[in-house]
Amino acid sequence: QVQLVESGGGLVQPGGSLRLSCAASGSIFSINTMGWYRQAPGKQRELVADITSGGMTNYADSVKGRFTISRISDKNTVYLQMNSLKPEDTAVYYCNLRWGDFGSWGQGTQVTVSS
Repeated sequence: QVQLVESGGGLVQPGGSLRLSCAASGSIFSINTMGWYRQAPGKQRELVADITSGGMTNYADSVKGRFTISRISDKNTVYLQMNSLKPEDTAVYYCNLRWGDFGSWGQGTQVTVSS
């Protein structure tokens, strides 16, 4: 069984920064992809960024240049550094871990960008 525990969400003013963390535990295949998705009210869940165990990254166009994903592979921990936050970044952010046909989600952490 795989568990993902997220932390780091909160309320921030426009232009501010937040750092999300996600730690995975359990029986985890060493070659995997960890990522962050988000879901705003009334919208579908969307990919924000992901990173492979080899370090390859992928970002949504809307966050390129503002967000940075990183990971400590031997600890199955992933981070999302979010800078220059905008009100449209407000959403519940979910951590995801996947390999092959397997996927697991965290419980989500709320990020609210508002003055």
